[in-house]
Amino acid sequence: MSRTYEGFTAEERAAMKTHAAEVRKEARAGSRADKAAEAVRDVLAKIAEMPTSDRIMAERVHAVVTANAPMLAPKLWYGMPAYALDGKIVCFFQNADKFKARYATFGFNDLAELDEGTMWATSFALTEVTAEVEERLAALVRQWW
Repeated sequence: MSRTYEGFTAEERAAMKTHAAEVRKEARAGSRADKAAEAVRDVLAKIAEMPTSDRIMAERVHAVVTANAPMLAPKLWYGMPAYALDGKIVCFFQNADKFKARYATFGFNDLAELDEGTMWATSFALTEVTAEVEERLAALVRQWW
């Protein structure tokens, strides 16, 4: 039985084009403060565009990350709200609608160093952001710094 590679999905191609536009926009931006302010506006605008259930989760995730890891700078990453340290993405929120998934995801890149023995989770499925989920996310984003 052989499988044929059908290439990237339309959603994946769109995410790559979005990321290329983000990189170009960041290169054109003015001062560091202007870039940071514009990045926050872009993240909040992207969250506002999300379908209701994703938007509610993204707003709560954004509040948790910015309150518990203030050194992380919000920015868009492949069209997703993300949080960076010195320009490098530490964590991100991927809404379910983005790739037609059944749940949203909150993920960490290796810079977060969530290492726990020889195996650990780097992303978490979200169907709702409850008070308990907020506490777990807060602990995770505080863990590495």
